[in-house]
Amino acid sequence: MWLLLAIMLVFFVIPVVWLLLAPTKSDGELIRNAPLSLGSWDDLATSFSNLMKFQGGAILVWLKNSAVYSLVALVLTLIASIPAGYGLAMTSFRGRKTLLVTTMIVMLTPGAALVLPIFLELNAMGLVGSMWSVTLPFAFYPFGVYLTYIYFATSLPRNLLAAARIDGCNEWQIFSRIALPLAKPVIALVGFFSFVGNWNNYFLPLVMLAKDEDYPIQIGLQQLLTATPAFNPTAGGAQLDIGRPELALAIIIGVLPVLLIFLFSQRSLVSGLLAGSTKE
Repeated sequence: MWLLLAIMLVFFVIPVVWLLLAPTKSDGELIRNAPLSLGSWDDLATSFSNLMKFQGGAILVWLKNSAVYSLVALVLTLIASIPAGYGLAMTSFRGRKTLLVTTMIVMLTPGAALVLPIFLELNAMGLVGSMWSVTLPFAFYPFGVYLTYIYFATSLPRNLLAAARIDGCNEWQIFSRIALPLAKPVIALVGFFSFVGNWNNYFLPLVMLAKDEDYPIQIGLQQLLTATPAFNPTAGGAQLDIGRPELALAIIIGVLPVLLIFLFSQRSLVSGLLAGSTKE
């Protein structure tokens, strides 16, 4: 078993190590030198300079677009998902079970299956090509609703809410002053999953956005791939400076924001994962 785990670890780690070392070498050195050999700081600086020159620093625009789209969608997700999960868990109304089952069905439906109806809906509203065509479809996050529902249903004592009602709190005060402060771990968890999903979103922006300057980083990486002669022999002109080291560096830059958020929020994520695992 340990041997199998070691083989799988090496299988998955080697490509990551290669990716981290690739920007430190020239395109020719990537072919001639050992795959996991270390290059030089000069080659890394050259790769960074060539990447920044691509379409006048387009990668910075793509990163800014990804940040804007992800943050706007994150805010909309939290505004919609947290109250929805609370309402499904703590209140009883006609159609509650049907709504919960529908939410779970949407959660299990592949996102690509919904792109066409979402496109037709947003096109009828005249939003295709705008920021809202990328952010609004993610305003309702079924997985976030389900996580919040599980947390409130298993970890929030109903006696506490009843005591608050006796003390004169209305439903909004109970939700904002009691439920939300106690739900910080699951809110952080939903926010992290939502941000990562929005940051890595590829297919929806590809369908909705038509201008290069509106692309997020995931679509921008495709543009870089197309401009790399090693993958597209027809690429020429100013694009000749883009090689495999520049493409590897762009991938690292595109992953770095999510990695940093994960590293600085591990404690909250672990608390969110364990929230609801025991009932007091």
